[in-house]
Amino acid sequence: MGLFLLKRLLTLIVTLAGASVVVFLVLEVLPGDAAQMLMGPDASPDTVQALASKLGLDRPPLERYLHWMSGMVKGDLGLSYTYGSSVRELILERMTVTLPLAVMAMLLTTMLALCVGLYAASRHNRWSDVGLMGLSQVGIAVPNFWFAILLILLFSVHLQWFSAGGFPGWEEDTVQALKSLLLPAISLAVVQASILARITRSAVLDVLREDFVRTARAKGLSPRATLWGHVLRNAMIPVVTVMGLQFANLLAGTIVVENVFYLPGLGRLVFQSIANRDVIVVRNCVMFMASMVIVVNFFIDVLYAVIDPRIKASDI
Repeated sequence: MGLFLLKRLLTLIVTLAGASVVVFLVLEVLPGDAAQMLMGPDASPDTVQALASKLGLDRPPLERYLHWMSGMVKGDLGLSYTYGSSVRELILERMTVTLPLAVMAMLLTTMLALCVGLYAASRHNRWSDVGLMGLSQVGIAVPNFWFAILLILLFSVHLQWFSAGGFPGWEEDTVQALKSLLLPAISLAVVQASILARITRSAVLDVLREDFVRTARAKGLSPRATLWGHVLRNAMIPVVTVMGLQFANLLAGTIVVENVFYLPGLGRLVFQSIANRDVIVVRNCVMFMASMVIVVNFFIDVLYAVIDPRIKASDI
């Protein structure tokens, strides 16, 4: 197990380093001048140059990259051009919205997908199976931002059960804060649950054809006990793979939905920083999102070995 974890940790470090290089190079080629944008179009060249020098924008790219990396190792992500505050504080503040939103969406996704996938697999080729898979195909095809708008029209405009947007803050009212995240979480979960339900169904159907399932049934176990006690665990490896990728996607891909609901999360921070060309915030936020995806995948790899020890043995 130690060698398995060591190899995964080395892969994690190399992947993070590669992601940092890609993020830095991509932002280096973006058009525009942050100093010029901050000073305005009427600013004199000398003033713009002085601000660029103060912000370190006139230094060589390699020097800026090494300075950025050393700051990340120390936990110093620099100051935002636009907000005038620490980027680390901005990210931590916005994550108090994005992380609960992603967790709520993932919980809804998991509960809905497992129930639908298991139910459809247990009724393979029946009308209920065909109908549920048809609905899941519609869920995959519907963009989450469009579904979010439909939820606002129904539950906020027509029924007036929920607010159309905004976030009251955890310190004001926890119940209202959770309520303000419910519609965004549902809009994110619909597409993810549709994908996960189809994968769960396929994985369960593959396991149902195995010999040990027939043996369990021959011993007198009920179909429900066989499905939940034997089939589900053996079908979880592909399901866990997709769940890990989906959770990472929910953490890093809430930009559109957060803007639809005016949520002050990490996605909206990235959107606003891109509009203001706040390169320091964009660079660190994108790297933070990429790091979350990579770290989640690392834990998924470790979870594989827990679910199925054969993976650990074959890897070593």
